[in-house]
Amino acid sequence: MNNPSPASPHLIVVGTSSGGLQALVQLVAQLPATLPAAVLVVQHLAANSSGAHIVHHLSLHTSLSCQVATDEQPIQAGHLYLAPADRHLLVFEGRLLVTKGPRENSYRPAVDALFRSAAVHYGSAVIGVVLTGMLHDGTAGLDFVKRCGGRAVVQDPQDADYPSMPETALRNVAIDYVTPLPQMGQLLQELTRVPPPAPVPIPEDIQAEAAIAARVVGTISEVQHIGAPTPFTCPDCGGSLWKLEHGSVLRFRCHTGHAFTAEALLDSSRQGLEETLWVALRMMEERKNLLSSMASRKQTPWSAQQQERLEEIKRHINRLREFMLNGVNGLSAHNASNAASES
Repeated sequence: MNNPSPASPHLIVVGTSSGGLQALVQLVAQLPATLPAAVLVVQHLAANSSGAHIVHHLSLHTSLSCQVATDEQPIQAGHLYLAPADRHLLVFEGRLLVTKGPRENSYRPAVDALFRSAAVHYGSAVIGVVLTGMLHDGTAGLDFVKRCGGRAVVQDPQDADYPSMPETALRNVAIDYVTPLPQMGQLLQELTRVPPPAPVPIPEDIQAEAAIAARVVGTISEVQHIGAPTPFTCPDCGGSLWKLEHGSVLRFRCHTGHAFTAEALLDSSRQGLEETLWVALRMMEERKNLLSSMASRKQTPWSAQQQERLEEIKRHINRLREFMLNGVNGLSAHNASNAASES
């Protein structure tokens, strides 16, 4: 592990998504310019966002020096660095790295990528914070922080506009502090007023993943060293996925660098399945329309078998449409009702 920069004896890394701007404003308003830590933030942004409006808004509410992170920028205490849109924010030897590496959990910037990088290079001096947000980004990141000796903080889900990110972290990681936003600033100040906990050895798998992310892409041999092959394919690039079972969060990674928690991979596969089913519905609709057109032309021979085929595809379309509109639960209830009526 590299020693923390003397200018920033502690490192606070923050991840948030939906509802994040309001939460960040409330948090940074509690932090003084004399904070003996740098604050690095990943807020999920639209790819065309500059991030400048967020930095400007935060600057109106805090005495921290707020800026959009730039590559090779030194990390300084009392400063807040926001990950640029469509770029990962990493750290390396007291400096920031801003890269356009592969997405993690379908996000760039990704909370997990920042937290892992910070955990490797700052070890026990890292305080990981997950605020309001949807889905699962940040859960594996807090696990990285904990395994490297750092401390994990999550916003109280009852205090969050969108509790999914804090709740997922609480289900999967041994969180040190669960606190509502009005008390979080005081907590962070207390944690940074004392020396960091004693350093612990940085696990090799986390070091390997951080090195892959810093170089943007990895190799098959590197991923094989830290994971086991699976029959699954990466939803982002179609490559093979390896299962990573280190720590408390089940994860998957392809050799090009895309990474997913199991929950994020499940969500991505659901989206892919839904898109495939919509394509199938469109193709069946086209086939039905063609058969209907043939049936309407009196000069075209039309048999009872063709009529049966038309009625059958109409039934398939209705069932698939019901599945798409109501989801699996709706379809299961429909099938259960049919089974009961037939018995």
